[in-house]
Amino acid sequence: MEVTISRQLASKWLKTNTLLSNPYIARHIPPSRLFNAGNLRTMLSRYGMVVVKPVRGAGGIGVMKVESIGRSYRLTHKSSKRTFSSFDGLMRALNASRRKRSYLIQKGIHLATIGGRPIDYRVKYVKMNGTWTYRSMVGRLARRGLFVTNLCRGGTQMTAAQGIRRSLSSRLVGPKKRQMRQLTNASTALLESRYPGIGSLGYDYGIDRNGHIWMLEVNTRPQ
Repeated sequence: MEVTISRQLASKWLKTNTLLSNPYIARHIPPSRLFNAGNLRTMLSRYGMVVVKPVRGAGGIGVMKVESIGRSYRLTHKSSKRTFSSFDGLMRALNASRRKRSYLIQKGIHLATIGGRPIDYRVKYVKMNGTWTYRSMVGRLARRGLFVTNLCRGGTQMTAAQGIRRSLSSRLVGPKKRQMRQLTNASTALLESRYPGIGSLGYDYGIDRNGHIWMLEVNTRPQ
């Protein structure tokens, strides 16, 4: 079987904006803005929790969670948590971690959990002999104490069915897997029409506690 040499598309911002042009897909993309102080302040007041991540990057590297708690702010990076009494203090810490790289802010999703640990799903979709084929659909359970689920950060892999059954319910296994496939098909058609040459995609989906599916990220170089 011949796997198509795949075009790379590193910018999460570019991919997000392409997918937002389709109203069906847009309902499943967390609200996102480019990182700056004004956008962070607005999104924290609106959502209470956001994720700050590099525009270019993979493997959960550099991903931080920011929460607004009363009049203070909590910053989670890897397993460390820091609290700031001022927004300026929070910004100084974020800018020190960011080191002038472009970041984006994404609405934080309260993912369904197993034993208090968040779980998300990676769907690998690859073009082989000219036809898009599903290679895998797996659940990734975060290591205890972490909010990122990446396997290279100590996450545990299981089947998507196990993950959905254990975090939500057995009756949702079929519908949620079907929804992820429908979103993957629609998103791939849109991305391929805009960026010909894409041949390998990794979709990261989260399912929140209410059962709504969110497309957290799309990678053109899935691990």
